[in-house]
Amino acid sequence: MHFLDDTVSDGVREQLFSLGDIPGVLWTPADERPRALILMGHGGGQHKKAPAMVERARRFVLDGGWAVVVADAPGHGDRPTDETFDRLATELQARVGAGEEFAPLMAGFHEVVAGRTVGEWRAVLDAVQRLDGVGAGPVGYFGVSLGCGLGVPFVAAEPRVRSAVLGLGGGAANTGHATRITAPVQFLMQWDDERIPRADGLALFDAFGSAEKTLHASSGRHGELPRFELDANVAFFRRHLGGPPYISGS
Repeated sequence: MHFLDDTVSDGVREQLFSLGDIPGVLWTPADERPRALILMGHGGGQHKKAPAMVERARRFVLDGGWAVVVADAPGHGDRPTDETFDRLATELQARVGAGEEFAPLMAGFHEVVAGRTVGEWRAVLDAVQRLDGVGAGPVGYFGVSLGCGLGVPFVAAEPRVRSAVLGLGGGAANTGHATRITAPVQFLMQWDDERIPRADGLALFDAFGSAEKTLHASSGRHGELPRFELDANVAFFRRHLGGPPYISGS
C-alpha cells in the first residue's frame, strides 16, 4: 500500500492510496487507535470521492468513530483504462438503448465485474487492517446500486464482514450469493425505482440468509434515496460495530 496524500480536516484524516493498480481513500479519526472499519462500494459512474461517498464517510467517522475505506471499481475514478470493462459497458448501453430490460442486463454486468472486485476488496481490507489506525477489528459494508451489485458477492465471500447496508439492487444473479449472507443486513429500496423492478428488490431481500434483516422502503426514484436514511445507517452500524476504540476480545 502506497500513500499518495495525507490531510486532516475538521477532525477527519483523509489518506489517498494505491494498492497495486487499485486507487483508494481511507478516512479515519485523527488519532491512531484500533477501531472498526466500514468498506464502502460506490455507485455506477461515480468514484471513491464522489460527494455522496464523502458525506457518508465523514458521518461514519465523526458519529461512529469508525474508519472508512473506498476503492475505485474497474472503469471508474482513477483506475487505468480497462478494455474488457469498457467493451462490456458499451455493449450494455447499446442493448438498453435498443429496448432490452435494464435490470437483468445490469445484474449480469455486475456479476462479471464482481469476479474482479471481490478479490481486490479483500486485498484492500487486508492492507488497511494492518495499519495502526485501524487494526483487525470488526468490519461493516455499505453499498447501494453498483455498490450493492458488487457488494452482495463480496459480503457473501468475506467472513470478516459482521453487518452490511445494501440497497437499490436486485436480480437473479445475486440471489445465490445472498443466501450465503448471514450477517445482519439493512436493505434500502426506492418504491418507484425506474431501474430495479420492485419485485427484483424484494426477491433479493427475501433471499438474504440473515437472521436479522430489515427493509427500508421509501417513495421515490432510483437516485432519490432520502438523506435521513443515513441516520438509520449510523444507528445500524453502531448496534453491530460498536464505538471506538475497538479492543480485541471485548
